[in-house]
Amino acid sequence: MGSPHMLAYYVHDLSPFIWEITPGFGPRWYGFAYVMAFVAGYQVYLWLAKRGYTEMAPEMVGDFITWAALFGVLLGGRLGSMLFYNWGEWIHDPLMIFRVWEGGMASHGGILGLMLFTLWFARRHRLSWTSIGDSLCVVAPIGLFFGRLANFVNGELYGRAARGIAWAVQFPKELYDNQALAAQAGAALDHNPAVAAYAGKLSLTEAIVDASQHSEQVRQVLRTILTPRYPSQLIEAALEGVVLFCALWSLRTLVKAPRGVITGAFFILYALLRIAGEQFRQPGSDSPFAFAFGFLTYGQLLSIFLVFIGIGFLIWAFRAQQYERVFEPHEPPAGKMDSSK
Repeated sequence: MGSPHMLAYYVHDLSPFIWEITPGFGPRWYGFAYVMAFVAGYQVYLWLAKRGYTEMAPEMVGDFITWAALFGVLLGGRLGSMLFYNWGEWIHDPLMIFRVWEGGMASHGGILGLMLFTLWFARRHRLSWTSIGDSLCVVAPIGLFFGRLANFVNGELYGRAARGIAWAVQFPKELYDNQALAAQAGAALDHNPAVAAYAGKLSLTEAIVDASQHSEQVRQVLRTILTPRYPSQLIEAALEGVVLFCALWSLRTLVKAPRGVITGAFFILYALLRIAGEQFRQPGSDSPFAFAFGFLTYGQLLSIFLVFIGIGFLIWAFRAQQYERVFEPHEPPAGKMDSSK
């Protein structure tokens, strides 16, 4: 058997475009992932509404999901990304908040955005905040799942070093974050024809990253330079998407839980799964958090606050003891006597 460092790792070569109409322009997988998340989320929420698992009428679900997507997920996620992770860049380039096609959505911001939008929507339509919020929390992992898949397609938010693991991935975008590797790749590929085709309009590093999506020769060179890493985006998709959805779906449909319990469980479970997933993810320049919590990544620190929010929902839920109509006993019609003994 060969030594671990001789493994032929997969060099990430997925294009962010579904098809590229002109260089740098065309429909992207990132946007398509969000569309799929909204469509699937609508179908799941509608199923729950038709069966009485939420106070919201089925005919209101379409409007609710649409506006939740715009003001909760997109606005909240984008603002969260700017405030939590890209504050310095945003101050110098305020218009970057509108360039959503470049990526940059914070799940913590999206979650808080959804919570605030749901509160407004519930008050606007005189509905129970926790009733419609519980079912929305069942739907939320679907969006998290598709979002993490989009992160993988974009080759962003990659994992920590993982040498010797056959399923590790080498991400060309590592060159953006490691100047030494970028210089090494530039020296090896400066005169490569595939790189030269992009070098006219891009920096050398950007040209190498773009060429890696189309040229096996470029990928062969990068295979000797890039660090093998965990595909943390797929790990987080499994944890925050599949595992969280299955847990909340079971809790919603199989357990008679008071209103607010599902919301509380979502915040706690998401936080714990996010903390676990971050163990595989390469910390950014904003992390580890630099003072008393130096051993935590920024995402883990934010997740701890979600645990306390979840505990607050659980305390309220078990004190209020309010239930959905699907769990209420069905009384016989007036005037009818139950003859069973």
